[in-house]
Amino acid sequence: MAKAKTPSAADVSPATPQVTAPPQVPQAPDGPETELLREPAEVKYRRELEALRQNESDQAPAAWKLSPRSVLTYITGAKKPLKATIDGKVVEVTITRKFFGDDSIVERSIVTLASERALLLVGDPGTGKSWLSEHLAAAISGTSLLTIQGTAGTTEEQIKYSWNIARIIAEGPKPDNMIQSPCMLAMRAGKIFRFEEITRCVGDVQDALVSICSDKTIAVPELPDDPMVFARPGFNIIATANARDQGVNDLSAALKRRFNYIHIPVVSDQKTEVEIVRTRSAELLERYKIPGRIEEPVLKLLTTVFREMRQGTTGEGLSVQKPTTTLSTAEAIGVALDSAIHSRYFGTGTVGPEDIARNLIGSIVKEDLADLKVLKEYMNLVAKKRAAGDPAWKTFYEAAIKVLSA
Repeated sequence: MAKAKTPSAADVSPATPQVTAPPQVPQAPDGPETELLREPAEVKYRRELEALRQNESDQAPAAWKLSPRSVLTYITGAKKPLKATIDGKVVEVTITRKFFGDDSIVERSIVTLASERALLLVGDPGTGKSWLSEHLAAAISGTSLLTIQGTAGTTEEQIKYSWNIARIIAEGPKPDNMIQSPCMLAMRAGKIFRFEEITRCVGDVQDALVSICSDKTIAVPELPDDPMVFARPGFNIIATANARDQGVNDLSAALKRRFNYIHIPVVSDQKTEVEIVRTRSAELLERYKIPGRIEEPVLKLLTTVFREMRQGTTGEGLSVQKPTTTLSTAEAIGVALDSAIHSRYFGTGTVGPEDIARNLIGSIVKEDLADLKVLKEYMNLVAKKRAAGDPAWKTFYEAAIKVLSA
């Protein structure tokens, strides 16, 4: 077996164990056999990140790929294209908007990550917490892959490190026998570590982050000659938490003090929500190679239904019951995508109100079958009334009633 290449002295000091490079995802060559189902942000938006780097006019913090101002531009978009040399050619690159919420949320997130405090993004399901976390990590560190997903089964070893048991038995604890966690890799490389759904982990596991957040170290008592791993400049943590999970495994007081909380609200403005659904559904349709687009009246109808049922109030001021399911913008995107795919293979190819009605039930009646009555009430009190004067709502109402009666 070939011996692993040892990192150079410029990468690792003699007193520290060997540093495993952060996982890299190569750009997929052309051809359906090698395409990735979902590219990480740093690959998908490579041209935008490179254009911003070439047009950088401000100083970036230590180990950051872009300055805070450029990170903000990358996430919120730019009004004018940037000229840059991409793949040997001078081209104009449009910086698209990635996050459609309040820009101040992004600004505060960037400021937090530029300090030594960790960042906790809190919000209802589907509000874009993980989406924002991924793009922040991609713009700041050049990789969003140093990530763990919190679950009830997450262990402290997955946050810190574990060992290759077979080699430990044969050789004993050595740096080469250590299995480094994404967090340890991020510390040694000076990059952003992402912790998804932190409140799904039990308290003892969460508290493994206390010393990492405060001292920026991980103790390795099995290696007495080199018992500490120290973080390099640029290291920080972005965690996400579902607001509906609050209290399930609430963070300890010690850990709360080490995070800066930023709440991401559900999008309440219909114009913004329509833009989000339009943009993301178009990206997904392109990924799945589904031709066509969802017309504006259909998008507006879809987001109207979601917004009114989510808020419990219609545009006319009528109160309606709220379902137990969180009717997030992400759910609306899912309905739009399912409707487009259904229309492509089993319909006319053009997404209409009937396609929305057909795929709506699975998103609303999800956690509690009693929500079926909530949806029926909305159809009879709201959609039926609007159907009298609007052909789109008439088609939507008739299709929905047909599905609900089946």
